[in-house]
Amino acid sequence: MQTLEDLLKQAETVIPQAADLQSLDHHRVYYLGKKGQLTEQLKMLGKIDPQDRPQVGQKINAVKEAIQSLIEKRDAELKRILIEAKLAKEAIDITLPGRGMNVGTMHPITKTCESLRSIFAQMGFCFLEGPEIEDDYHNFEALNIPRFHPARAMQDTFYFPGGKLLRTHMSPVEIRAMKAMSLPFRMVAMGRVYRRDFDLTHTPMFHQLECLMIDEHVSFAHLKGILQEFLYAFFYPDIPIRFRPSYFPFTEPSAEVDIACVHCEGKGCRICKNTGWLEILGCGMLHPRVLQMANIDHKRYRGFAFGVGIDRLTLLKYGISDLRLLFENDIRFLNQF
Repeated sequence: MQTLEDLLKQAETVIPQAADLQSLDHHRVYYLGKKGQLTEQLKMLGKIDPQDRPQVGQKINAVKEAIQSLIEKRDAELKRILIEAKLAKEAIDITLPGRGMNVGTMHPITKTCESLRSIFAQMGFCFLEGPEIEDDYHNFEALNIPRFHPARAMQDTFYFPGGKLLRTHMSPVEIRAMKAMSLPFRMVAMGRVYRRDFDLTHTPMFHQLECLMIDEHVSFAHLKGILQEFLYAFFYPDIPIRFRPSYFPFTEPSAEVDIACVHCEGKGCRICKNTGWLEILGCGMLHPRVLQMANIDHKRYRGFAFGVGIDRLTLLKYGISDLRLLFENDIRFLNQF
């Protein structure tokens, strides 16, 4: 009985002083483990007089419960100390200035597309889309570019087995529109197109806008007026514009449009090769054969079309020298927009 009293007093001294959970577990094993002090006391009950066994057994259980209570109390205290230390370490000083949050902005090509959509919507044009994987008919033949036509050499096309291909321009959307829409109409198609090219001013994938208008009395004068309004709105009012005769299989007559260099305002610089002019787009009146292939009466209806590279417009608008910067996702470049 005296030994039990001594064990309890010893436990009441050492257990509250346990420095950490590991030390506390050591005390638990020492007193309550399979080979612990109280377990050894229980093993000795067989050597005690039978009359004294109940009293001694009750004392052993009482001491065991007391030591167990001491261990649980100290365990809760140590865990609370650990939590408080962790919270203190991870505390946020609300008096410090807050961290700045970087807010994303629209990609320059997206900004250009939004600007173009606004300009042409105000002029009454609808916007159409089409498949990026096209067939040879819509991409070439319906545009008066039959097989072995010299103009196909200008288009380094990505072909798939079975005659499918990645569209090289947005004109197939115009072909589908001519077959599906009621006349007269005016439409714009914007999207991604693909060609085998990669350098400072070309990428294998780029963005293009094509505009088409068909009516009974459409003329080249309407084409010039629409282009003038478009270029004035996109760049700046009264920007000098000139038309040069050119050739495209699907338009006749055809022209290429130049604008005064937006960098030197027509004075001559490295960007415009000291000419003062920058080529911007191709245009023309729809070839009668294109109208015929779309089952449109070419004697009654006429139309015009023009196409422009959205990426090129973006380069000129924002003074970007390398087209590849638009697709490299360099945060230093994108932060400027």
